[in-house]
Formats: sequence, C-alpha cells, structure tokens
Amino acid sequence: MTGGWYAIFLREMLLFKKKFVRLGYLFSAMMMPLVYLAAFGLGLGRSVALESGSYLDFLLPGLVAMSSMNNSYNWVASALNLNRVYYKTFQVFVQAPVSPSAILAGEILAGMAKGLFASLLIIVVGALASGMGFFSLPFVCAVLVNCFLFASLGVITGMITKYHEDTATYSNFFIMPMAFFSGTFFPVSSMPWYLQWFIKILPLTHTNVLIRKASLDMEGMVSLGVLLTYSAVFFAIGARIIHEYAE
Repeated sequence: MTGGWYAIFLREMLLFKKKFVRLGYLFSAMMMPLVYLAAFGLGLGRSVALESGSYLDFLLPGLVAMSSMNNSYNWVASALNLNRVYYKTFQVFVQAPVSPSAILAGEILAGMAKGLFASLLIIVVGALASGMGFFSLPFVCAVLVNCFLFASLGVITGMITKYHEDTATYSNFFIMPMAFFSGTFFPVSSMPWYLQWFIKILPLTHTNVLIRKASLDMEGMVSLGVLLTYSAVFFAIGARIIHEYAE
C-alpha cells in the first residue's frame, strides 16, 4: 500500500502527542538544552577563546546538531525495539498489507519529526539568548539530513537488538562519544592530532561543519556529501533488515 507509511507515522505521532500535551514533558525536554547553555555557554564558555565570534554563537548550532541526533536516534531505536520485542506491535505491521519500505519510511519520518521538535526547542532558546545569527540554508540542510541519518541508524539498532537494555549500550558506545567529541562543544582542531583523523570520520562531525556555515562553500559541500552517503548506507541497511524480517 502506497499510503502505508502514513499509518505508521501517524501512530507514532499520536503516541508522541500524548506526551507532548503534558507540561511536565515539555519542560523536561527543554531542561537539557538549558543546562548545556548554562554550563558551557555562560560558564565554561567564557574561558574559551575562538578565532572569530563568541563561544555562544559556536555552541548553539552544535547543540542543535547534538539534540537532533539524540532524539531522532533514541526515539526510533527505543520505540522500535520495544514494539518488536515486548509489545509485538511490529509483528502486526509486518502482517498487515504494508510493505517493508513503507514501514521503514514511517519509522524514519516519525524519528525525524521528534528530532526536529527537539531542535526547535534549542533554536527558540538560542534565538532568545543570542538572536538568529546562526540560521542559514546550510543550517536547515544539516538539521534535516542529520535527523534522517540518525533516524535510519535508529531503525538498524531497534531491529538488531535482542533486549531493550542493548539499545542503551549502543548509545553509550556510539552516540554519546559523538555528542562530545565531534565538534559540538569545542572545535575538532583543538583535539590531539592522533584523534582528529578518527573524529573526522564520524557523521556528527560533518553535521557540525555544515550547520555552522553561512553559505554552502566547498567544505560544506564535502560534509553534505558525506552525510548523504551515510544516510543512503544506513537507509539501505535498515531496508534490508526489515525486508528480511518480513520474509
């Protein structure tokens, strides 16, 4: 069914809506960006010297990149694993007249929507703190591609993990290190040279490069190409895993 993806997407959005209407959830979602802004932007950031611009202007796009990664990935990985292992609702999707590609598209789009919502919270806080100077076309491209990339990776994790606790293990080994060492809080150039080559392989590093560009120059185009390549690979792997599961 061509519209099958929308049924998957709508289900996830209705579940998300139940949490969104609770004020406690909204305030808790805003708490982490505020903590990072206070600890790094207003506290530690005062002692960080950059070649150009203020540290707060450097930090805000990085927080958007990190938040879009965390939420796009974790929402999909956790929900998909629970639906498959415990609630068995994923098996209902497979048995329904919905193609594996539609299931994949619905899950990824739901993860993107949640990642974009979390990013929007930081953008609003950032606009109040320092204005909208960080907003640009590369910024928009970076956020959208980043959400798609990590939502696709979340599908892979949610499908291959046998226990719900394993999703946290994958996050601790892959997502959390990227959040702190991919140029979110400090320039990659400030890291030891023997770590920079590895850090530059990570997808979030290229998101942080692209998201801080005022216009799409050669470096930005290279980073966009890397992100699109990662996205295509993760999407293809996720599609293959779901297709084999449905057989």
